[in-house]
Amino acid sequence: MDYKEHIAIVEDWPKKGIKFKDITPLMDNGKAFKSAVDEIVEYSKDKEIDIIVGPEARGFIVGCPVSYALEIGFAPVRKEGKLPRETIKVDYGLEYGKDVLTLHKDAIKPGQRVLIVDDLLATGGTIEATINLVEQLGGVVAGCAFLVELTYLDGRDKLDGYDVLTLMQY
Repeated sequence: MDYKEHIAIVEDWPKKGIKFKDITPLMDNGKAFKSAVDEIVEYSKDKEIDIIVGPEARGFIVGCPVSYALEIGFAPVRKEGKLPRETIKVDYGLEYGKDVLTLHKDAIKPGQRVLIVDDLLATGGTIEATINLVEQLGGVVAGCAFLVELTYLDGRDKLDGYDVLTLMQY
C-alpha cells in the first residue's frame, strides 16, 4: 500500500517553512491504518518482542494497536510529571532548549526485548532518549518502527546499531 496517499502535507505548520506530515488521514482510513499496523507487527514477529514502548502522544496511537495485535504489554514514555508512580528520567535536547522524558521504573524488566514504536523519526532526539530510558532499566532494544521518516533531518544517524523500520520516507 502507498501510505503517502494517506498523509496530508500541511504547509507552514507549526511555523513558516515547515511541511508538517499529518498522519490523521491515515488513522481515519481503517484499512490503511490496519495495514500500517500489520506491517509493524509483521516486522516484529521474528524479534521475540516482550513489550512495546511508545513516546507520547502519537507513539501511543501507533504502539498500542501493535501491542494489542502481539498480545503483549505497552509502556508509555511521557513528559516529566505525567506518570503517577516512581519513574526514571532522561533530559534530551530540543531545537531550542531541553525537555525531560520519563518511564515508570518498573515498566521494563532486565533482559526484556523491546520494540519502540512512534509515528515519526525526525531528528532522532526523542527516540534516542527513549532508548536511553529502556536501556537504563536493562531492556534490550530489539527494534524501532515508525510510520514516517524525514530523511533530510538525519535522525537515523542517532540510531546507528539499532534495527529500524520506516513505512514511508520524505
